[in-house]
Amino acid sequence: MTTKLLRGRTLSFLRWPEGPDDLAACRYEEDGGLLIRDGKIVAAGSFTEAKAGAGDDATVIDHRPHLILPGFIDCHVHMPQMQIIASYGAELLDWLNTYTFPEETKFRDTQHGRRIARLFLDEMVRHGTTSVVAYCSVHKESAEAFFAESHDRDMLNIAGKVMMDRNAPDGVLDTPQSGYDDSKALIAAWHGKGRQHYALTPRFAITSSPEQMEMAQALMREHPDLHMQTHLSENHAEIAFTQELYPWSKDYTDVYEHYGLLGPKSLFGHCIHLSEREADAMSASGSVAVFCPTSNLFLGSGLFDYQRFRTRERPLRIATATDVGGGTNYSMLRTMDEGYKVIALNGEKLNPLASFWQITRGNAETLSLADRIGTLEPGTDADLTILDSRATPVMRLRMETVRNLVEELFLLQTVGDDRAVVEVYVSGKPAKSDLMARQA
Repeated sequence: MTTKLLRGRTLSFLRWPEGPDDLAACRYEEDGGLLIRDGKIVAAGSFTEAKAGAGDDATVIDHRPHLILPGFIDCHVHMPQMQIIASYGAELLDWLNTYTFPEETKFRDTQHGRRIARLFLDEMVRHGTTSVVAYCSVHKESAEAFFAESHDRDMLNIAGKVMMDRNAPDGVLDTPQSGYDDSKALIAAWHGKGRQHYALTPRFAITSSPEQMEMAQALMREHPDLHMQTHLSENHAEIAFTQELYPWSKDYTDVYEHYGLLGPKSLFGHCIHLSEREADAMSASGSVAVFCPTSNLFLGSGLFDYQRFRTRERPLRIATATDVGGGTNYSMLRTMDEGYKVIALNGEKLNPLASFWQITRGNAETLSLADRIGTLEPGTDADLTILDSRATPVMRLRMETVRNLVEELFLLQTVGDDRAVVEVYVSGKPAKSDLMARQA
């Protein structure tokens, strides 16, 4: 057995923090210890407590004075869009046609898919993200490349082959039957293999015909333990086009509801322009609305009403995500910085404890995976991110006046990025230092 004893300032969350003074929502140890054995956390608490169960074979790794947190989780990101991040000047539907679909056509090439999958997961690790919910391209090979790379790294990731059979170029279309067959084969090959999870992935109602939506419904019935991911109510033109394509529907959400795609493991990207009826349907089904602030701002799509959705009489379950390449940064720190601004424009403020809860335990709970990731609880997988609050000159100078943990977290969120991530552990193994050594 491989045993490590990590020492540092450990921080994890027990529940949603009601405000910046709600430290009871956290578990913080100034001199903390995590005992890791064979990729699992077996003890957590003070360093003295963790050391007591370590034994003589444990390797002590001292990360003081840095913060040790659960690895960050990104709940909506497009692996094939790495090379179109920072593409100029289009709103959603034009952006898809001008940039996204031509780029995703390249994934017919298996070698291209393998290269991008490797570089994509490199970026996740470099930015402190240890689990993602990823869209691959329509090509079965792209999902195979993603899962193979993820499995080799022993990462817990969720992904799926996009299903889309209309309103896009031929190079990125499948058919209802091929979408079903390819998804079925990928589920058989990868769902539950190691730490891999499959997400059924109809891109959105515009690019899936009623026949394909019926195939998606059949797959969910056959595999009820799957996640499902798609897009919902990102842009006014998208909503109007969807209503044209499904004229019988009450609204956009009703299309997915009709085909049985709402549920507690269903992730809907964006959800900016939901009606009250739609929000009620999402709430009743336990579906997850995924907040993608950098993408929503970059494409001019609108402001996600985070606090209203969370506190309404029938609240929504909410996740957060980068949505690269519509989003502008791979970092969950940068994501929550932009999220703070979006929420502020809606007249509220998100406290720093809540931000870090969201990108760790909060996102894990929306994925129904908090028993595996997102916390530092004994028995969970040892996916960790180590943060240096003095990583840059700007941060070092500001830290001279930081008075407490909450101010430090807000500093990390506001000006931190990949440079603040000094190490990442995946299944108990150092991943960022390994990556940097391979790239040196």
